[in-house]
Amino acid sequence: MSGHRIIWVSPLADGWAVLCSGLEPIVFRSGARAEAQAKRLAACLAKLGRAVQVRILDRARNLVGTQMYPAA
Repeated sequence: MSGHRIIWVSPLADGWAVLCSGLEPIVFRSGARAEAQAKRLAACLAKLGRAVQVRILDRARNLVGTQMYPAA
């Protein structure tokens, strides 16, 4: 799908970051909390009419999950 926004959950040395173009990174100590925040952000953007995909990386930076949020 072209034209959708991507939100990344990416590992850091001491935590996890939620990364989205146009927004400041959001940092968490827990990967689960970062993933939950990414999904909340994606749902909010989708309600505002923007299709979003959440992509989750593991500590080795392998893609381990994706979830689409179609525009409302």
